[in-house]
Amino acid sequence: MCGRYVMAKAIGDLVAEAEAEADANLELRQSWNVAPTTDVPIVLERLVDGEVRRQIHVARWGLVPGWAKDLSVGVRAFNARSETVEEKPTFRSAVKKRRAAVPVQGYYEWRKEAGGKKRPFFVYHPEGRLIFFAGLYEWWKDADESWILSTTILTMDAPPEQAPGILGELAGLHDRLPIPMDAQMMAYWLDPEQPDASALIGQLREQAHEVAASWTMHEVDSAVGNVRNDYAELVEPHSSSLF
Repeated sequence: MCGRYVMAKAIGDLVAEAEAEADANLELRQSWNVAPTTDVPIVLERLVDGEVRRQIHVARWGLVPGWAKDLSVGVRAFNARSETVEEKPTFRSAVKKRRAAVPVQGYYEWRKEAGGKKRPFFVYHPEGRLIFFAGLYEWWKDADESWILSTTILTMDAPPEQAPGILGELAGLHDRLPIPMDAQMMAYWLDPEQPDASALIGQLREQAHEVAASWTMHEVDSAVGNVRNDYAELVEPHSSSLF
């Protein structure tokens, strides 16, 4: 799964890596400990005057479908299982035509040890490149008639424990994996004119392990477990790491 991540790059860097456009007034909040219900950047494509445009928007992390009575639905919908996303009422409309990419610099995962202890790890691309997770987005209107944009991240089964390198290490962290995309897959996923969601999900899952194989990870300090802690040092290797 993905329950915490890092997104602290400047808007110009995100525009360049996503090959997208952003409103001149768009502001991104740097965070080294992004948690659900936080406002986060997402990448999506829309038809504007008959032309597909790739854009960056800010969305609330935790998808709120249009039929929801209040925002609380999103608290439980920050991840979506790719195996059932087409069936679940919360996601099945969005997956057909409101697909997004969620850019991250890396994400945190906690590995369970004997005795119940959990050790936090930071998973990231060793060259500092952004990782783009497959996501969905929705618009929801509140009581004041204001529109709120929200998002979720798709997940799949983690690689098998016997997988080589980082893939096997990811299996030891959690039984779920947020689904990453390469540039070609992201283009397919975002395209609003791609009608076959089932085929797209199949392609996502087929290429995910190849993308994740380029990652690395290291243990970080337990301070990351507190959402009030939000500073660059959170991603540094833990000094007493046994990993």
